[in-house]
Amino acid sequence: MNLMPTPELPLILSGRDVTAVLGPTNTGKTHLAIERMLAHQTGMIGLPLRLLAREVYNRVAERVGLANVALITGEEKIQPPGARYAVCTVEAMPRQTDVDFVAIDEVQLANDLERGHIFTDRILHLRGRQETLLLGAATMRGILEKLLRGISVVTRPRLSNLAYAGSKKITRLPPRTAIVAFAADEVYSIAELIRRQNGGAAVVMGALSPRTRNAQVDLYQSGDVDYLVATDAIGMGLNLDVDHVAFAQDRKFDGYQFRDLSPGEIGQIAGRAGRHLRDGTFGVTGQVSGFSEELVQRVESHNFDSVKILQWRTARFDFSSIDALKRSIDTPAPVEGLTRALPAVDQQALEYLSKDPDIAPLANTPERVALLWDVCALPDYRKIAPAQHADIIASIYTDLVKHGHVNETYMGEQVHRADTTDGDIDALSRRIAQIRTWTFVSHRPGWLADQAHWQEKTREIEDRLSDALHERLTKRFVDRRTSVLMRRLRENTMLEAEISPAGDVVVEGHHVGRLDGFRFTTDSQIDGTDAKAVKAAAQKALATEFDNRAERFAASANGDFALASDGTLRWIGAPVASVVSGEQPLKPRAVLLADEQLTGPARDKVAARVDRFLAHHVDTVLKPLVDLANADALVGITRGLAFQLVENFGVLQRRDVAEDVRGLDQDSRAALRRLGVRFGAYHVFLPALLKPAPAGLLTLLWALKEDAKDRPGYGDVVQVLSAGRTSVVTDPAFDPSFYRLGGYRLLGRRAVRIDILERLADLIRPALAWKPGVGTRPDGAYDGTRFVVTPAMMSILGATADDMEEILKNLGYRSEATDATVVSAKVAELDAVAQTTAPQETAKAASTTPAAEPVGDPIVKPVVEAVEAVAVAVAEEASAPVAETAAAPAVAEEAPKPVLLWRQAPRFEGRHNNNNRRSQGARENQREPQARNGNAPGEERQGRPNRNAGPQGEQRGERRDFRGKGSKPVGADRFKQDGGKPSGKPQQHGKRPEREERPVKIDMDSPFAKLLALKEQMKK
Repeated sequence: MNLMPTPELPLILSGRDVTAVLGPTNTGKTHLAIERMLAHQTGMIGLPLRLLAREVYNRVAERVGLANVALITGEEKIQPPGARYAVCTVEAMPRQTDVDFVAIDEVQLANDLERGHIFTDRILHLRGRQETLLLGAATMRGILEKLLRGISVVTRPRLSNLAYAGSKKITRLPPRTAIVAFAADEVYSIAELIRRQNGGAAVVMGALSPRTRNAQVDLYQSGDVDYLVATDAIGMGLNLDVDHVAFAQDRKFDGYQFRDLSPGEIGQIAGRAGRHLRDGTFGVTGQVSGFSEELVQRVESHNFDSVKILQWRTARFDFSSIDALKRSIDTPAPVEGLTRALPAVDQQALEYLSKDPDIAPLANTPERVALLWDVCALPDYRKIAPAQHADIIASIYTDLVKHGHVNETYMGEQVHRADTTDGDIDALSRRIAQIRTWTFVSHRPGWLADQAHWQEKTREIEDRLSDALHERLTKRFVDRRTSVLMRRLRENTMLEAEISPAGDVVVEGHHVGRLDGFRFTTDSQIDGTDAKAVKAAAQKALATEFDNRAERFAASANGDFALASDGTLRWIGAPVASVVSGEQPLKPRAVLLADEQLTGPARDKVAARVDRFLAHHVDTVLKPLVDLANADALVGITRGLAFQLVENFGVLQRRDVAEDVRGLDQDSRAALRRLGVRFGAYHVFLPALLKPAPAGLLTLLWALKEDAKDRPGYGDVVQVLSAGRTSVVTDPAFDPSFYRLGGYRLLGRRAVRIDILERLADLIRPALAWKPGVGTRPDGAYDGTRFVVTPAMMSILGATADDMEEILKNLGYRSEATDATVVSAKVAELDAVAQTTAPQETAKAASTTPAAEPVGDPIVKPVVEAVEAVAVAVAEEASAPVAETAAAPAVAEEAPKPVLLWRQAPRFEGRHNNNNRRSQGARENQREPQARNGNAPGEERQGRPNRNAGPQGEQRGERRDFRGKGSKPVGADRFKQDGGKPSGKPQQHGKRPEREERPVKIDMDSPFAKLLALKEQMKK
């Protein structure tokens, strides 16, 4: 190496054998240069970007083979022995070469403030032996003709038209668009927006490593994404399939200041739109205002200001000392048209190191000064402060001077810091910039003891970091799922779809959503137009699945369906229909929950299967009610009563239908009983409906009819019924109708199950029917007209004494507080009488009863045994009240609390009592049918109709039976046994007239008929 100052080589001002191929983008200049180079035995081509150099290298290698092509950049050198062609970055091109052909691309960069002096040097000094091509914009024609006299200039027209498309929102940009911005933050934000709206975008920036940029360009070129967000790096000869270029920014930082883009720069970038013969467009987006008409005309016609001067720096360096070197670098331009370049990174580093007290003494010979200048050429990939960059150069230079090579421990530490793929995009970008610095060092001749090792090591780390960065960029800015689906849609190809048993839909390997029944739901993480694209792709892929699923649906068993409490019909867990009210309560309709894609015969099959299941479900769960509605054999009053039961969902208060019940004959009652109807003391109802499933369905049907699914308490009462609660404290916020539909009766602040109320009536009835001196006193009986609440009554209701008081009052009973001592004495007296008469009655019964059991009916026998067991239990406990009464004065300091004696309340009592403020429920229940003469109001006695059934009959009996204070009801025998109708004869007091015994037609389905048969058997 010649280290002493040499005379400045004369500028080659002759243009002989030099051809300038000039024109706008998309004129095929680079393609022409490759073809011309391959026409020679040897050649070299210089390109502005490492990325573009790699692209051209691959193209040339495909033509002549890898063994014949070298790739030379600042960070990468592939130099096969005997290579005939070299593809280089302009910075890596030598100043002199011995090849037949030389081409320099994008020569207009000679005007660039940062890199221009390198392009100018190669333009002026580098020549091929046979041919030299200078490729660039038409703006270079004047300056080239001025500097290189005799140069041959060839202009090439653009192969396609370029037109201005105005301003558009980013979300409205057409596919195959490149969006240009000049700040990394702006590039990232635009890419994020594109991902959300259009599936994703590739990112190309100068700060990315070449490998990462290649991967991002491939992502765009392959069609995986339709958008490219880039800096002005795309204007440097990258061959991209871009149809539209949109400027999101029109200002950039050129290394020294922020400035507006020149018309030539806009034209260079916009010219990337269109490829070969395909026309292109350009425009603005984001915050950029529209281009002026003059600017648009210049870009469309490629009419830009000519380049007047080129950046220049001397190639004659004086290495005698650092100061001499600095002076030589400042040599002014020798000819007009050249201007001295501003201080570049290497010159700034030299300026800093020349003042370093540790470095300056080391550069004490021309060789060491030359070495210092060589080390200062280290690129600042990290774009850090000049002082920080100079510190790295100082460390390298010190090692080279003292040890002859870079300290491997120091090198290893620096490389190790970058050797991790953790972190976000910015962190990976910083590590790539750091490792690129050491990749450059590893390729400098003589700088490392084991150069090959470090070249391999740094290359491997850079590749791994670049791949990780590409992955992060893709993950952040590209929705692979959407991009793949959109590409398949554009290609109009058949999409591959898979559906998991859980309903997850996977199209082309990407999860796109769920198919629930016949409705497709897009993945929740997809939104905007992205969701529309995914849904369109999924529907196309699922076109045949809907038909296949409809076939399986139509053939499904009833067990595959379930009707939820909210009215949603589900098929194997997936919602397929919503139940709505029909013209009749027991015939609801179903509205399919299906996408529009389910059409034609497939939809008809699904609808028909839904209707069949819904009808079957109602008929099964509400069978007693449906049978009652379809009982065409019922006529007259019986038919009317059945209709009312159906209309009221299986429950009627007996007082509301008292007249109809009295009008029923035994055949009618038997017919209704066979259909599941029970005539209770307080209600006429269907016991089979007092279960959670029927109650839930009834609640749903009523709520659909009344549009009441949103009312408070919907579904809550059914849950109470499912828990087995016989009574519950009511919630004032609940709609009262829900209690009735759940099988409960509102009685004050508690709701009691209807069938439990009938069991309560069964306990009260014998207590009121018992007469003193006649048989053993039943539990709770007092004097034949009153009774006391027993633990058994409270137990079946799950209620306290206070609750029982409120319940009985609302049922129409009235209480009388009596001294506990008096009650105990009375009970003891009654039980004592019962004990003296019991042996006589027992003997009489034994003498009249055959030795063999007369009745072996399986229904009657348990009833008789149960009655006998109760009688024995009561007899054993008969003496307990007496003992307690006798002991009470001795152990109790206070008088016992009064005992409430309950009795039936006559209709007029309370009606004329203005001071008795009762709840509405109590007033409604005032006329409840009560037990009289051993029978529950409304129940048949020994197979005969009760002519006092219902509130009106009960009131009629009360009017006839009350003859003043203390009088007792005579009983139901004042009415003729002719179906419950009165005889019409005047009332006679005293001895009752003899009645003609008429044969009674007994309903053998009635349990009372069994008791009647037993009684007749015992009389014999």
